[in-house]
Amino acid sequence: MTDFPSQADVLIIGAGAAGLMCASVAGKRGRSVLVLDHANKVGKKILMSGGGRCNFTNLYTAPDNFYSENPHFCKSALARYTQWDFIALVEKHGIPYHEKTLGQLFCDNKSRDIVDLLLTECREAKAQIRTRCEIQRIEPMEPKGFEVHTSLGKVVCESLVIATGGLSIPTMGATGFGYDIARQFGHSIVPTRAALVPFTLNKRSLERQQELPGTSLAVTASCGEGSFHEQMLFTHKGLSGPSVLQISSHWKEGMPVEFDLVPGLDLPEWLVEQRGAKPESFLHTLLAEFWSKKLVQFFLHRNGLQSKPLKQYADSELREVGKKLQTWTLIPEGTEGYRTAEVTLGGVNTDEVSSRSMESMKQPGLYFVGEVLDVTGWLGGFNFQWAWASAHAAGGEV
Repeated sequence: MTDFPSQADVLIIGAGAAGLMCASVAGKRGRSVLVLDHANKVGKKILMSGGGRCNFTNLYTAPDNFYSENPHFCKSALARYTQWDFIALVEKHGIPYHEKTLGQLFCDNKSRDIVDLLLTECREAKAQIRTRCEIQRIEPMEPKGFEVHTSLGKVVCESLVIATGGLSIPTMGATGFGYDIARQFGHSIVPTRAALVPFTLNKRSLERQQELPGTSLAVTASCGEGSFHEQMLFTHKGLSGPSVLQISSHWKEGMPVEFDLVPGLDLPEWLVEQRGAKPESFLHTLLAEFWSKKLVQFFLHRNGLQSKPLKQYADSELREVGKKLQTWTLIPEGTEGYRTAEVTLGGVNTDEVSSRSMESMKQPGLYFVGEVLDVTGWLGGFNFQWAWASAHAAGGEV
């Protein structure tokens, strides 16, 4: 490896999805680019994403799939570098991929393919990358530029890009460093919290469902203005699965979450119909059409219901039984927090950043890309698409 460069046109802090993408775009414009990361290898979160297969984008990406205090901010970057642009890049590199569900695209082989794609692009762009490099301090220069002191040496740069991500999964090296830099240059931070994260339940609830960890079912989860129809999974700590991760972005402490346990069906009326068609059938036998045996027992027991032949219920009773069984409302004790959260809600206030170039409005030459900004996608490849799009926008300007 060559000596540590003392100068670069563009210095990027963070060698994740957004940082590497930005480096390749800027380098191809003829800019000299240096990427620094404190971790021992690049793209750690890419490698672990999507169960090791990297859900790298979503066919249906649109601004509506993102949360931000300023919902308009993401529109420009997403429109100028779309999911189709990244898919074309994946195909250019010959990476096989498939759609799983709901437009989610995954590598056929492994996440490493996406990291290799980014590194190849960076090599072609002559961008240099250094790992195991701590940033010690950043000083603005007059009339422009920055002097960045690191554990490997001092670098002077014209443009400084912050691609440090959020607070999720600290074991992967996540820190609040990007927010600290933003504050240093006068930016405000929209309060952060863990998102796309499992719920934890209280001890009593966990004792009730101790037979269920590993069991899943399709539900519609609703909280506040959010509603998602996907799988829910029982865990030893509470609830997870795509529907829970999605709705966690809408949940705040103390809020109830409602689960429709038989989505797409009016269970009270269905039970009444079944009473006419199969009066001898027991309630638990019919419910087995929707749920596993364990779940049937759990939902009956939780509602204090006995299973009897349907003919032994009046229509009004069956409707009441159906109502109780259809909807489960609970108040989670909390979430598993940043330890397992896929992303961070909140971040650098987008009202202080250009939506066209990602440049700071407070400090010329300072840029923010990816998750460090107050833009958070749904589960399903949207956060990667934001990384690619915001990095591409900045890379064309730095």
